[in-house]
Amino acid sequence: MPTLSDIKRRINSVKNTQQITRAMKMVSAAKLRRAQDDIVSTRPYADKIKTLVGSLSGMVSPDSNPLFQKLAGGESSKDTKRSEKTQEAKGQEEVVDETVEVVEAPGTSYAPEEDAAAAKKKIELILLTSDRGLCGGFNTLLIREAEGFLADHADDEISLYLIGKRGADYFRRHLGEGGKSKDMGVARPTYEMAKAISAEITADYLEDRADEVYVIYSEFQSALTQEPVLQKILPVTPPAPPVEAVAVDGEAVNADAEASGASDLDECILEPSAQEVLDSLLPKYIEVQVFRSLLESSASEHGARMTSMDSASRNASDMIDNLTLIYNRVRQAAITKELMEIISGAESLK
Repeated sequence: MPTLSDIKRRINSVKNTQQITRAMKMVSAAKLRRAQDDIVSTRPYADKIKTLVGSLSGMVSPDSNPLFQKLAGGESSKDTKRSEKTQEAKGQEEVVDETVEVVEAPGTSYAPEEDAAAAKKKIELILLTSDRGLCGGFNTLLIREAEGFLADHADDEISLYLIGKRGADYFRRHLGEGGKSKDMGVARPTYEMAKAISAEITADYLEDRADEVYVIYSEFQSALTQEPVLQKILPVTPPAPPVEAVAVDGEAVNADAEASGASDLDECILEPSAQEVLDSLLPKYIEVQVFRSLLESSASEHGARMTSMDSASRNASDMIDNLTLIYNRVRQAAITKELMEIISGAESLK
């Protein structure tokens, strides 16, 4: 049974820990307020630029920009180049004595493995985690989402871009190597950081080191709720063609134009042209989406840490109460024992 000094030492230790958790909660609450203001002010701009890119993309050819992906049913410019090369390599037709003969190009073979290799996609996955722990299940949920993505794309070639020490350390331990990595940093995310990241992933995409780029981050909903999100960054996918107008109460209504506000540009004059405006807007669009994901992840981290430290402080209070009760019981038992010994000694002297 623990002695009084042991219990008292344990109570002091828990009190010291409680002071630390309370201080961390207050720091996270102050950082959360600033991070929440940042994300609230950034969301409207990110949503508007996304709507603007979608509106402009409907005015130009889907394959007019290498960052674009054609509509469903078509193939991207990179896929088109790949298919043209494949058709050239498959064979050539020779007409001999009015007969057509398909002759296979020398040195070319067509095994099923090559078709599977051609179908394999190169995917770059950006995972945003925190540099520090003590934030509940924030990092665990993001890593679990990333592992699910890896399992779903087991047949593809996936390269990881890990932003945050927690995610980088985890995948280095479990995969042996974690790909590219970058620290999240203790300061607030800056636009320069987002610009550097977007430049890297855009270069990887344009130089065929990645066919698709995804980002996994935690979307901030409240201090108690953060939701892991998987978002496709590249290629930029133009919206589907608008739905035909339908008659409602005798009036023609375009459902897509009403929902997305795409008709806002119908009365605008774009100079020098919609194509040039879109070409200058697409890099900015990618930077803003990366910047938004950084801000969302930062706000979610502070919210998760504040909630976790608040829970830890309350648990410490409960533990102190229980230890104090045990301390009082042990002390009372010791006093009772001493009184019994005194009474027994006095009785024996009579």
